[in-house]
Amino acid sequence: MNKGYEELQFAKLDTDRRSRTGFPEVVFCQGKSTEHLVSIFEKLYETQGEVLGTRATKEQYEAVRKALPETEYDELARLLILQPNPGKKTGEIAVCTAGTADIPVAEEAARTAEFFGCNVKRYYDVGVSGIHRLLDVQEDIRRANAVVAVAGMEGALASILGGLVENPVIAVPTSVGYGASFGGVSALLTMINSCANGICTVNIDNGYGAGYLATQMNRLAVGKSEK
Repeated sequence: MNKGYEELQFAKLDTDRRSRTGFPEVVFCQGKSTEHLVSIFEKLYETQGEVLGTRATKEQYEAVRKALPETEYDELARLLILQPNPGKKTGEIAVCTAGTADIPVAEEAARTAEFFGCNVKRYYDVGVSGIHRLLDVQEDIRRANAVVAVAGMEGALASILGGLVENPVIAVPTSVGYGASFGGVSALLTMINSCANGICTVNIDNGYGAGYLATQMNRLAVGKSEK
């Protein structure tokens, strides 16, 4: 009988997740032992044909690569990517950052969405301290089916984008900022309390969650346009 998961004693891998949700199981690497992580990657690759790992270290990458040589590592986004046969990418997602320091979180979002089959366009360093930079690309951003707004400090970028675009904005607060930013709490509260409409907010530094959610929105938009 198919239980819908693979028993590894230390982990129960959800091998039926793609059939239920449209997305394969993704591995959160942080805190996992090397031995456990390698075994998880091997089994998921066997059953899924591709694996994405988040919050990975270079040491973890080296260990996984020894077992699965096709594994790639995005050091900036801290992602392990094992996808030998990526499919066709569809739709369009815009990933925007307030500053250059927000790019690691933005890249986690962008590379996640690309792994799941989306076209992604990046608009980096377009924060409110020089809003003319954002206004110069606003027409391009409006074409996206979903917009990811990544910002630390006070987190105002999401509110500005929410007032400029038709499609949903996913706000990602980052832990970038000085003391009173409280490790991203200031940006989080700004984004949650935004008066702009059409904004949803994920957790601090959660680029993966934003990329996943943007993919869901993009898939809905692409499906609607094809009907």
